[in-house]
Amino acid sequence: MYFKESKGFPKDFLWGSASAAYQVEGAWNEDGKAPSVWDYFVRIPGKTFKATTGDKAVDHYHHYQEDVRLMAEMGLKTYRFSIAWTRIFPQGNGEVNEAGLVFYDHLIDECLSYGIVPMVTVYHWDLPQALEDQYHGWEDRRIVDDFVNYAVTLFKRYGDRVKHWIILNEQNVFTAHGWMLASHPPGKSNDMKMFYQVNHHAFLAHAKSVLALKELYSDAKIGSSFAYGPGYAYSDKPEDAMAALDYNDLQCFYWMDVYAYGRYPKASMAYLESLGLAPDIKAGDPEIFKQAASKVDFMGINYYQTADVEYNPIDGIHNMNGENNTGEKGTKPITGVAGLYKNPQNKNLPTTDWDWTIDPMGLRYACRTITSRYDLPIIVSENGLGAFDKLENGQIHDPYRIAYLKSHIEELKKAVDDGCEVLAYCTWSYTDLLSWLNGYQKRYGFVYIDREEDENSGTLKRIPKDSYYWYKHVIETNGEEL
Repeated sequence: MYFKESKGFPKDFLWGSASAAYQVEGAWNEDGKAPSVWDYFVRIPGKTFKATTGDKAVDHYHHYQEDVRLMAEMGLKTYRFSIAWTRIFPQGNGEVNEAGLVFYDHLIDECLSYGIVPMVTVYHWDLPQALEDQYHGWEDRRIVDDFVNYAVTLFKRYGDRVKHWIILNEQNVFTAHGWMLASHPPGKSNDMKMFYQVNHHAFLAHAKSVLALKELYSDAKIGSSFAYGPGYAYSDKPEDAMAALDYNDLQCFYWMDVYAYGRYPKASMAYLESLGLAPDIKAGDPEIFKQAASKVDFMGINYYQTADVEYNPIDGIHNMNGENNTGEKGTKPITGVAGLYKNPQNKNLPTTDWDWTIDPMGLRYACRTITSRYDLPIIVSENGLGAFDKLENGQIHDPYRIAYLKSHIEELKKAVDDGCEVLAYCTWSYTDLLSWLNGYQKRYGFVYIDREEDENSGTLKRIPKDSYYWYKHVIETNGEEL
């Protein structure tokens, strides 16, 4: 749609940036913290680039005051960060660790002292290893009660100051990579039945946490963040259009429909039931899903790319692992599910060094789809560019990142004109950080961190990039001057 004049972003729009505890904090065994599944997983040879770990990361645990001060100098309106479950409950359940609670008290208060709205993610993948040892973590329904106990502990401690909560980050990613692709904990491959059961447990944890928060703080805003990559039909062939429908049902709406409607997509469930892959749904679960869906305040989306979708015959390609973890452009394999769809490279779009499509209009498309399908406000909880940044004479010139973010913000503004209610835009990420599988070479931040893959490298000095000053101006003009 075309509008003669743009409404622009709302006056109270939350310009933000984001991080995750494991990727930035470090201090992996300090002040009572116990290991998460990631602390174990990264020590398996070959799992990460140059065997990188989050042991030190960018040491946000000891540098949070400096980091928040830099956020304030930029004019950041909100900071989205996650809480490490093992800082709060080192064993996942049992006794609470007061020192862990105090750290996040200090971080939240530091943000508020500068007028920065804390946006807290309850779970960003760092499951306590103790729960994996006790009952295999997400595979066991007992995880739901332990998760809700953890979430409620956070709500009671911080709910007087935190009014924006994201329960789960990218449920579709941590479950697919953990049980289908073996690239995240627990490192299982093609365990499709368990993949869907694990997701059901995660949906229950989300739903019960939503209900618990609303009991405590009815005015708080709550939702989960989904890694949304809309699928486009590869051609005008009807079979490609149907393949795109299958893709979006199974790869996108399967999660968002539960968050927003409290039910699974009918076609997806019919397909899974025909294969014997549907999750075990106990009496009362659908009602819990629906109750929570009626209280969800927004749909959180992490947007990076779109997918081209082409029909894939029953004897066609079957490969779900399409990751490029090297940064060598053009090495991403084609993925697909036999009998449903495959994902060829979109010839109309450029790509990053990691072969992610760069599709700014896709963000507008995603927002329009959510608005039309769910009629929910939207928080863009992640959007950003991972790139090889080069320190030159003490400076980092990153015009490619500025161009990427500028083009996406332009399309987000058009989405607002289209009638989408967008509450916040959080870039990924604020500082450089550990990329889960790609080490420290894949940099996302506005602030350069002086370190490389070697744990003993660098000074950890914070150096604002050109994009830092550009985003500062974007915030000052509320997105009018890009």
